[in-house]
Amino acid sequence: MKPAYQVLRDRLRDEIAAGRYRDGARLPTESELVASHGVSRQTVRRAFQDLVAEGVVYRIPGRGTYAREPDHRYLRQFGSIEDLMSFSVDTTMEVLTGLRRRVDVDAAARLRLVDDVVHTVEFRRLHDGIPFVRTVVHLVPAVASKVSAAPELADGAVGRQTVIGVIEPHLDQPITEAAQSITVAPADAAVADAVGCAVGHPMLRVDRLYSDADGRPVEFSVSHFLPEQYTYRVTLRRSR
Repeated sequence: MKPAYQVLRDRLRDEIAAGRYRDGARLPTESELVASHGVSRQTVRRAFQDLVAEGVVYRIPGRGTYAREPDHRYLRQFGSIEDLMSFSVDTTMEVLTGLRRRVDVDAAARLRLVDDVVHTVEFRRLHDGIPFVRTVVHLVPAVASKVSAAPELADGAVGRQTVIGVIEPHLDQPITEAAQSITVAPADAAVADAVGCAVGHPMLRVDRLYSDADGRPVEFSVSHFLPEQYTYRVTLRRSR
């Protein structure tokens, strides 16, 4: 038998999918659901937490919980390097600026290079034809030299690839770690143009530093995700 919060969660999800609560419509309050379903407030909160994580609803502090139309946002759950590579399954990568040599002091420092030269490719990703992220990837010169002629990283290339999927076959050691940080940052002109939002629009910024099995950084990426079109989920498990 399902726990009470799962029963409530599934019922609310089904009602949203059926159109009872349209996109932007406020759902019943916690108190109203407690009274109408005969459950505890904690049960309601747990059900809402799951629906928020799924991207089915969103919450505005002090105002309530609101429905989001099905498929309104691209949802991706991450728990491994393989999950990051699975972007190639259901999204399209459009290269905006192909792989080029450039000087970038910050990126070089993150990659622990002795000089300031990196090799950079800029692209956006689309889901069902809708752009939801612009990404700038910096590669160490030793890695970039092995993929400099890769058609997947050239100007205007369009495909289902990921950068780590392109470079990993050329590495001496596989990528085994992706250290990331998540912040909020305003869209600059390049980001706004890539995803179709206004300059200054709040974006979800995700920085990732990829390292191989020897602990050597091979790639540093900076992505700006459009919150209206993207949900990010991470599953945490208790260690045994």
